[in-house]
Amino acid sequence: MNQCTEFAVFNVSKENISRVIELSLCIFDEMNANGVVITAHEILQKTDDAEALCWHLTWLNKDVAKTTTEKWPTFPSTKEFQSLVGKNIYYGHFISAK
Repeated sequence: MNQCTEFAVFNVSKENISRVIELSLCIFDEMNANGVVITAHEILQKTDDAEALCWHLTWLNKDVAKTTTEKWPTFPSTKEFQSLVGKNIYYGHFISAK
């Protein structure tokens, strides 16, 4: 199966950015706890808006991405992460266009 790429963009107030980055890394580890499902990740900051953070994740495939993200509420760091994010701006999974 083809790998899958995820983009998720969040609005985070400046005072919460460091903690949200820490929690993001924890969440990636929590998702990979029972076997590697995220093969690469980046946390990016928008060049013209310091309060916009983006996750760029590479998943093994779209099925693994779907089943893992369905478990989002169960990950230990999710609740605190969500409490510090002001707004979920965008979220989507992509595969290679054919």
